[in-house]
Amino acid sequence: MQRYAFLFLLSVLAFGICLSPITAGDSKLEKGFTLLFNGKNLDGWREASGKKESLDGKTEAYKGRFKVDDGKLVYDPAVKGDLYIETTKEFGKDVHIKLDFKPGAACNNDFFLRGTKFDIIPSKGETKNVKEGEWQTLEIVVTGDKIEHKIDGNTVRSAKVKGDKATPFKLRAEFGAIELKNIRVKE
Repeated sequence: MQRYAFLFLLSVLAFGICLSPITAGDSKLEKGFTLLFNGKNLDGWREASGKKESLDGKTEAYKGRFKVDDGKLVYDPAVKGDLYIETTKEFGKDVHIKLDFKPGAACNNDFFLRGTKFDIIPSKGETKNVKEGEWQTLEIVVTGDKIEHKIDGNTVRSAKVKGDKATPFKLRAEFGAIELKNIRVKE
């Protein structure tokens, strides 16, 4: 009888797990990676200009240009301005940053690391296979003096790191909409 009660309990737990809601920011963290964006607020980030004001505990920056919504970091194109936020942590050695992104209409936004800029402009140049409205994964891998940018596992650019100075990981809201989630790093 105890055996059947135990099996029933396991079945109920398994069924409950299957019905649990999954939010946009949910993801299994790969071995060795830690989150740079927790999906709840902008802890660990700061404004990248002027006083470099900390964004800890806040859910938006620059009057909503960057905002946290349902586990995602969303760039709102209705709020104008060519604006930047960056991690408070700097990266000066080998590093692997991964994030999921979904570009919206008129997306032209950038990522910066170790003196290198990478543009997300769907259907153009290095991002010619990126489609508006579809989730994709960007990887930025620095090994020694080499930096590699990958989209969905395919290398789209390899270059030399510009300078040997440690830098934060910087996000630029230039034009259009984009959503980011699961921003993570492995050092």
